Amino acid sequence: MLEAFAEDLWIADGPVVDAALGFPFPTRMAVIRLGDGGLFVWSPVPLTDDLRAGVATLGEVRHIVAPNSLHHLFIPEWAAAFPAAKLYAAPGLATKRKDIAFDGELGDEAPAGWAGEIDQAVMRGNTITDEVVFFHVKSSTVLFTDLVQHLPEGWYRGWRAIVARLDLMVAPEAAVPRKFRMGFVRRRAARAALARILGWPAEKVLIAHGAPVLSDGKAFLARAFAWLK
Repeated sequence: MLEAFAEDLWIADGPVVDAALGFPFPTRMAVIRLGDGGLFVWSPVPLTDDLRAGVATLGEVRHIVAPNSLHHLFIPEWAAAFPAAKLYAAPGLATKRKDIAFDGELGDEAPAGWAGEIDQAVMRGNTITDEVVFFHVKSSTVLFTDLVQHLPEGWYRGWRAIVARLDLMVAPEAAVPRKFRMGFVRRRAARAALARILGWPAEKVLIAHGAPVLSDGKAFLARAFAWLK
């Protein structure tokens, strides 16, 4: 079910999915309506009948993006449902998913379809995945997929709760998990992207796994990535 998050930006929560070692994660996608009425779909979750009907009330799906090489499972069903939409892959994903006919690879410059309305920067240099971070100008919202997470206390049990706390998946506020911090082996590249991200006048931060940050987003991002400076 779609829920209004900000001006011309909606979110929909997907099912809880199991990652490696049986760690369950909540999932979330976003839909942004562009100035021409077309829709930009970020990190899509399974396309239910209710979700498809809700999207239809907003406009025509024209762009579907996989922001990193981990968020791609439901691209094919969205592509089948909206064959006129263009598909965009994070760096490296097209090689991993040769079964998907992507129309382009995401970089640091926004394609013409959303340039001026959604900015983007690729956080490169991570051994886990390169993630494309987006900024919706109208709503001052930054969108993170996996690099920032915030799961509620008690989400995990037993040894998984201990691992999640040590990894900073469960913390007083949203954070970059330690595994991703350790994965940045080319920190100069990551810092270059971070400089662009911190330059955005962010008010809100929307994340795929956990509660969003609703105010003072720029200050939050400076705290969340202070370890990378």
